[in-house]
Amino acid sequence: MQATAAQPPQPVDLVIAGGIVVTMDARHTVYNPGAVAVRGNAIATVGPRDQVAAAYRAARTLDASNALVMPGLVNGHTHLPMTMFRGLADDLPLDTWLQQYIWPSEREFLSPDHVRWGTLLGAAEMLRGGVTTFCDMYFFEDDVAAAAHAAGLRGIVAQGFLDFPTPQGLDVEQNVAYAEQLIARWQGNSRIIPALAPHALYTVSPPLLKRLHALAVQHDVPLVIHLAETRNEGQQIAAKYGASPVRALATLGLLDQRLIAAHCVWVDAEEQALLAQGRVGVIHCPRSNLKLADGVAPVPDMLAAGVRLGLGTDGAASNNQINLFAEADAAALIHKAVRLDPLAVPAAAAVEMATIGGARALGLDHLIGSLEPGKRADVILLDLDEDNLVPLYNPLSHLAYAARSADVRTVLVDGQVVLEDRRLLSLDEAEVRHQVRALAADIAARQRAHP
Repeated sequence: MQATAAQPPQPVDLVIAGGIVVTMDARHTVYNPGAVAVRGNAIATVGPRDQVAAAYRAARTLDASNALVMPGLVNGHTHLPMTMFRGLADDLPLDTWLQQYIWPSEREFLSPDHVRWGTLLGAAEMLRGGVTTFCDMYFFEDDVAAAAHAAGLRGIVAQGFLDFPTPQGLDVEQNVAYAEQLIARWQGNSRIIPALAPHALYTVSPPLLKRLHALAVQHDVPLVIHLAETRNEGQQIAAKYGASPVRALATLGLLDQRLIAAHCVWVDAEEQALLAQGRVGVIHCPRSNLKLADGVAPVPDMLAAGVRLGLGTDGAASNNQINLFAEADAAALIHKAVRLDPLAVPAAAAVEMATIGGARALGLDHLIGSLEPGKRADVILLDLDEDNLVPLYNPLSHLAYAARSADVRTVLVDGQVVLEDRRLLSLDEAEVRHQVRALAADIAARQRAHP
């Protein structure tokens, strides 16, 4: 890598120099001090700081001294516009929460404005917390895509489907037409990937599931679904179809590598093997599952079975934070307590699920999830000059157990700096908060009228 007389330094757009570089590559390579060179939207090289400095000449250098440099986090399951409903209805079972509070509010208030501003608020929260890639499942997803793109995020945007008219006011045929327009508009975009999202087996019938899968295959896009989230769901599906949710999807031929399945709390060993064999991406949402009393997913068993596992926050209405560092911490801790085993989910496994594992679950590990030459330059810097991060002995342990969203100092997505020294460059956050508060006033009034 070192420059010689015959090989002068190569020009690059940006070098992130100094600090501890945690690559999350297959060997969990760490360079201290390290550097990352960026050309265009891609990583040119990663290595020891002095070697990178000798081999590359940068148009701009970001000083990463006293920082930890790592891949951007991957939020594998969320509903970004639901920041509008943060704190609307808490401490309730999933069925009650959905049917008596969330769905009525969505039917009454959901609009492109609500979706746009709610998405922008969620985008700001994610970027400040080091999330550079997300997978969204909701309605009005063209508006979600536009807002997320403007914010500078990378994401999968999946249009939600139900057997009955959606809160967007579309029946199935209208929704299919909308989704195909979404795909036509965004497919091929450098950061936004369109997708289809049947809500769940208890809201989407087998014929529509098969139809949406066929459309996903036809357009080569992901398929996103809630799966085996609650014990009640399993009982309901077994009574209706004579099989568990995972086995029902297997019978329908939906367990393949384009499927991204959120939750998977109630899955037995055979179902875990089916998910692994199908190369299904499974997204673990520990804090949402805890808050809704869904249960605790068998994550140690799924990891051992080779299931492609990532982490997700779920929506801000059921979490109530969009904070992936908190999810990594929860994933590392709760399984130790449930299994009475301190090694049930080690720190490295939790950080993997937040980075390269999440990328793998979304089918994007060839592009993101680790700092390696040729991958997209999605990079975050954490400020190590914080009380909770001093001293530092093991970077992966720190990331799992000590790091917080507030520690994120700088964020790059696709080679572009979108957060610099904790200043968000891509959004007017004050305006976003103002708009969300104004729109939420009507929702609050409804709550007072219909307690």
